[in-house]
Amino acid sequence: MRALAEMLRAESRNSTRACWALKCDVRKFFDSLDQHVLLEILKRKIVDPDTLWLLENIINSYAADLPRERERERESKNAPRKGIPIGNLTSQLFANIYMNELDQFVKHTLQVKYYARYTDDFIIVSEDQTYLANLIPRISEFLHTRLRLSLHPHKVSIRKYRQGIDFLGYVVLQHHIVVRTKTRRRAFRKLKERVNQFRSGAIPERTLLGSFRSYRGVFSHADAYMVAENLANRFWFWLTE
Repeated sequence: MRALAEMLRAESRNSTRACWALKCDVRKFFDSLDQHVLLEILKRKIVDPDTLWLLENIINSYAADLPRERERERESKNAPRKGIPIGNLTSQLFANIYMNELDQFVKHTLQVKYYARYTDDFIIVSEDQTYLANLIPRISEFLHTRLRLSLHPHKVSIRKYRQGIDFLGYVVLQHHIVVRTKTRRRAFRKLKERVNQFRSGAIPERTLLGSFRSYRGVFSHADAYMVAENLANRFWFWLTE
């Protein structure tokens, strides 16, 4: 978020000229990631057969609850194997390796100056709204042909900086960063659920405190001191009510 804020300030020359941000999201990224393409990328850098064997077994072990049509597709011998488990630590690494292909395309082929990505969410900053709009079909084509992915049709937007840039649960404004309202409400709701779980004996104290610190950490990356204090007050109130 700090990097994005710096990009916006630089491109807008400290808010003295208009600036826009193109925000994109890959549709069902972890479920759609092509295992064959991922292995092909890994093999370009890794030559040790034992390491490749291990990575291939990890990748091919993915088994999720898929819709019926996806199950029929996978039964076909020629159907590409898709998906990696969201929760695995290896999947976070695989996601960055996979999407590095997009990073290289955006930075070196499209020669975009201000670009940031977090997993499958990415954003491009420019003073030219038309330039950003013209990037969308080129990025979409690259994702489809090279990575077998597609942009989420409802999560592609171009927004003016002065309206606030909503990204990764925060909103970057011209002079500060705030926590998105939906993110704030979810944090309060989830923490209260954790307190109820603790009081019923479902989770230990260390797990409860870990959740509390985690949500406070979310607010620490924004100008949200009062929100964080409110969360702390609610937390202790829920524990003692």
